[in-house]
Amino acid sequence: MALIREHGAVQPGLNWGPFTTRIPFVHVKVGAADVIQGALLSLATAGALAPLMVKYFAVPFEVAWSIMIIQMVLVWSHTFFFGDPYAPGWITPALPLTLVALGGITPGPEAVKMILALMIIVSALFFFFGLTGLGARFNKLVPDVIKAGIIMGGGIAAFNGELARLMTLPVTLSAAWITVLLLMFSIPFGKLKKTHKSFAFMASISMVMGLLVAGIVGFACGELKFDIKWGFYAPHFPELIQMCSPWGVGWPSFSTILNTVPLAIMVYIITFGEIIIAETLVKDANQKRPDEKIIINHNRTHYALGIRNIVQMLLTGAFIPLHGPSWTGMTVFLTERFKNSMRKEIDSLYSLTINYYWGALPFVFLTPVVTLMIPIMPVALSIALLLTGFACAYVSMSMVHNNVERGLALFIAMFTAFKGAAWGLGIGILAYLLLVGFKQTGFSTNSEVQTKSS
Repeated sequence: MALIREHGAVQPGLNWGPFTTRIPFVHVKVGAADVIQGALLSLATAGALAPLMVKYFAVPFEVAWSIMIIQMVLVWSHTFFFGDPYAPGWITPALPLTLVALGGITPGPEAVKMILALMIIVSALFFFFGLTGLGARFNKLVPDVIKAGIIMGGGIAAFNGELARLMTLPVTLSAAWITVLLLMFSIPFGKLKKTHKSFAFMASISMVMGLLVAGIVGFACGELKFDIKWGFYAPHFPELIQMCSPWGVGWPSFSTILNTVPLAIMVYIITFGEIIIAETLVKDANQKRPDEKIIINHNRTHYALGIRNIVQMLLTGAFIPLHGPSWTGMTVFLTERFKNSMRKEIDSLYSLTINYYWGALPFVFLTPVVTLMIPIMPVALSIALLLTGFACAYVSMSMVHNNVERGLALFIAMFTAFKGAAWGLGIGILAYLLLVGFKQTGFSTNSEVQTKSS
């Protein structure tokens, strides 16, 4: 029986420094439906990591699956161990930009070292801005139109990569994309969700539905073949350390670290934007559910992100997506469930954000689950990047307000997506100064250029 929270109080937990650890069954109630559904969603999404590792690090699938196990534990630690209220995940909006950078490097040790360099710099930024509390100030210094261009660049890179992938599994991916987009973004379907519980349920597990449809359609048309085996999966940690960690391939050179700085700055800007979005969602939910006091602490979030990325790097090495503060789609879903429920139904937001992750951990060691996932992992990755592209598109477009900003954002995005982070950041700053100008106190966070037509 979980400890009972007084009305309007903070959910009980073990406090240590800026962090709070909450243990399932002790500090938060556990619902079987949440654990099972969360396990399916977490496993399907996390499985999308394996094809990236295989492609860019030139490692066997068994090694790629092993790193997924560690990252799942560290993702879960964000709510369970450190006490942040968001549904954690990767820095997914930055993933397409990272893949663009990896595309110019030979797969293998050099690609591993590039990601190691990125993890080092981004982790240092997390710790620096967490210790100084300057994260919000830095975010305000970056004009919205430059942020929009960076985020839009991630969307363009994501869509460009998936159009190429469509040629490999045309029927399967088309079916998966249509299913997910229909369930998540269709306006007509959105009306049906309000009146039919079955449609609302399908929308709540849209990614699982996409993978289910892909599996059926892909198998029927011969694009996917399943070879399910029985037994238990033994992680290949020695090989992982040898092939993906600094203890095996060596530490990145100073020049590699220096070349990665522009990309690291972009990644941090995107990450802070994710923190703001997650904070807004949680605060909105908390207003509807005043029975729980949810504490937002940006410094705690920065510390947790720095620790997660450093521990990942030291234990198993390079991690392509990097650890981020919020799985935005899941944070939206869980905060909506929380604010639209009574306390007797969902006691705490942490009951959701904690329980939606740990159920997947036992499944990663079951060979039938592993072998079932192998054929559909490229589909899971494709869906993740497709949704990332959509999110990047509508978030970036909402940040610009006139024709000059729209054109400038696209200009920055194209350089970012096709020439890389250094070009995107450099061209973005120069173009902003020429087209928008700046105040003597620094960059203006919102362009003041007015046009006759919007």
